[in-house]
Amino acid sequence: MPHLHLKRKRKLSSFRRMALGTWQTPRDPQAFGRIMVPMDATRRYIAAYREATGKHLTITHLMAKVAAAILVEYPDANALLRFNRIYLREEVSVFFQVALRDPDTGQIDLSGVKIDAPHEKSLAAIIDEFEAHAKAVRDGTDPELEATRRAFLRVPNMLLGATFRVLDFLMFRLNLDLRWAGLPRDPYGAIMVTNVGSLGVEEAFAPIVPQSHVSIVVAVGEIHEAPLVKDGQVVVGEVMPLSATFDHRLLDGVHAANMVGLVKRWFADPFGHFDPIPGPAGGDPSAGDDAAQSLR
Repeated sequence: MPHLHLKRKRKLSSFRRMALGTWQTPRDPQAFGRIMVPMDATRRYIAAYREATGKHLTITHLMAKVAAAILVEYPDANALLRFNRIYLREEVSVFFQVALRDPDTGQIDLSGVKIDAPHEKSLAAIIDEFEAHAKAVRDGTDPELEATRRAFLRVPNMLLGATFRVLDFLMFRLNLDLRWAGLPRDPYGAIMVTNVGSLGVEEAFAPIVPQSHVSIVVAVGEIHEAPLVKDGQVVVGEVMPLSATFDHRLLDGVHAANMVGLVKRWFADPFGHFDPIPGPAGGDPSAGDDAAQSLR
């Protein structure tokens, strides 16, 4: 009689197969941090931007600008390791995880959208690009992604680890361009962002996928009300948990403290850091109070 009655799960998404081929031991250089970001001013900014432009601005789009600002201001975060040497990237790219259902297995899968040079783009351009890419990912019409996903589904389980190690060696250690083989160039950028708050999860820590070679993974939690101290008084305000996992080989506590300061500055004064709001409400920090109620 068996100790446990088990049934093998045979239908696996491409991401789940990637995970099986990636992590083999619990030993890794990941470090973790968490902050609570006051969001009242940012809520007003989002409401004012939506009202003025008609575009559906979200926290995810704002995170593209914030993450890019981190990479520009702190180049050590825009780095990767090759043969145990640190190399700084010349381009700035941010990767966003996107959930979808695998059409072949029916399983929930994870894919993503990479935004190149978000610091050089307007929020309107980021919104349009993100929506177009995300729709292609979810509809299965992204040619590069579909070719890669289907290729991995054909790899036998016992060869997953070896396959990932070979591809990692070719693409990142030797720095070879394998687009001719259907593999996108630098597919994950330098920072990975996952919005778990959009799924109703208050907060979470996400792991760094080794073959992604990102330095930081940021999990954006659900915005909720919490007691805050303002001018010596306890008031109720909205906060957003941000949880970060970073590669301790590239970044340390000083880097983390500096990056936390940048994040807080941007969200504390969104009207001063993000794109100007078109129209007369552009410089008014109290604009959008009524519309902000609809975002709760």
